[in-house]
Amino acid sequence: MTATPTSSALSLEFSSLPFSAEILEVVRELGYEKLTPIQAQSIPKLLEGRDLIGQSKTGSGKTAAFSLPILENLDLRGRRQLQALILCPTRELCTQVAREIRKLGRRHAGLQVLILAGGSPLFTQLGALEKGVHIAVGTPGRIIDHLSRRTLDLRSVKTVVLDEADRMLDMGFQEDMEHILSQTPTNRQTVLFSATFPRMIEAMSRAYQKSPVRVTIADEAGERAPQIQQYIYEAELDDKFKTLVYLLKKNATGSAIIFCNLKATCAELARTLSNHGVSAEAIHGDLEQFERDRVMAKFRNGSTRLLIATDVAARGIDVENLDAVYNFDLPSTPDVYTHRIGRTGRAGKKGIAISLVLPKQAARVRDLEEQTGVTFIREKVSNLEGVEVALMTEELGEAGAEAKMETLHISGGRKDKVRPGDILGALTGEAGGLAAKDVGKIEIHDRFAYVAVAKHVARDALQALTDGKIKGRKFRIHLVQ
Repeated sequence: MTATPTSSALSLEFSSLPFSAEILEVVRELGYEKLTPIQAQSIPKLLEGRDLIGQSKTGSGKTAAFSLPILENLDLRGRRQLQALILCPTRELCTQVAREIRKLGRRHAGLQVLILAGGSPLFTQLGALEKGVHIAVGTPGRIIDHLSRRTLDLRSVKTVVLDEADRMLDMGFQEDMEHILSQTPTNRQTVLFSATFPRMIEAMSRAYQKSPVRVTIADEAGERAPQIQQYIYEAELDDKFKTLVYLLKKNATGSAIIFCNLKATCAELARTLSNHGVSAEAIHGDLEQFERDRVMAKFRNGSTRLLIATDVAARGIDVENLDAVYNFDLPSTPDVYTHRIGRTGRAGKKGIAISLVLPKQAARVRDLEEQTGVTFIREKVSNLEGVEVALMTEELGEAGAEAKMETLHISGGRKDKVRPGDILGALTGEAGGLAAKDVGKIEIHDRFAYVAVAKHVARDALQALTDGKIKGRKFRIHLVQ
């Protein structure tokens, strides 16, 4: 993968690029003069036909960065053929992208841009496809629907753009994205934009891109460096739980893993926290696989805020956007410590690692510092004497440790041909009526599926899926407790 030198100070003008007179005229009319950093580094490479993987934020000018080269290379002569396909995670983003392309391409006589997403009748999309379009902007679910109906032919596509690719992966669209890519020519140009670069994005780039140019803007790159503040809090054995609750309340983290050395400690912590309204689940070696699947699905999608785990049970757990790691028990080795805390502070976000230690463990802490090269921030919790731990735990639940999402279990999965787009469509379509922002991560297993929905619409979502159909079929639906 080619790395592009990063420089947010780079300020090319649009007129310096080899665009047609039509595009330059539109750019001038829109008041665009200088390229944004993501445009300056992406557009020249895309005009050359290179594959590209870029990190971008909302408002960075990313849409114009991939749209202008597509418009420049369009062939509008003769019969209309689909030449560019842009995948977006939601109908709303599809609409925004299509609107921007139409605006930038308004001097392209006869340009046809079609949105392929839920929310518009299928028959109107079929009519437009029969007449022919140059650019399609769609969600993975609706694209798959058209492919299965043989109403969409991707054999003439020259450029595929995966916009907000990490979000599409979070929503469970990996298989759909891969199937769609497999239906396009192997000599296509593949462009991937993502706010973060998790492992699945890197793997997808390796599988579907050819020597891609990597574009990361300098100020964004700085934000991506691991930033983990590492604290040591000393507590007597009888005060450890009280100290943990105090710290959870003080730090008000979104999601966190709490590591314990024993299964019994995990179970006891989870039980005590849950009994006081705190969103917590334990994962350890005694859990059956279906229980582990349930616990991890809820934690990944935000229905559970705190995961309490042993090291053995936590192997293979890779959760994006983890705010904090707590070591309720000090780990046995420096390697285990490093592995535990490495789950936070990723993708440019700050992370917190807090270890509770007994006074007699001071020498172990010094050894840990020496072997890891870290200087811990040493803190003490004072004024906890006389504080009722039950009251403090209830206050923790009231202070925001309750999850903002709930999980629905659907009795149909991959073997039933259920895809994430089918579930999303059932929830956000006319029958469901939910906003896309209230639907979270969707996980499809062989015989069942999980979908996270915002807590305030959970009952409505349950009713909509219970009363309605997914892919034309009825499935059993229940809230996961």
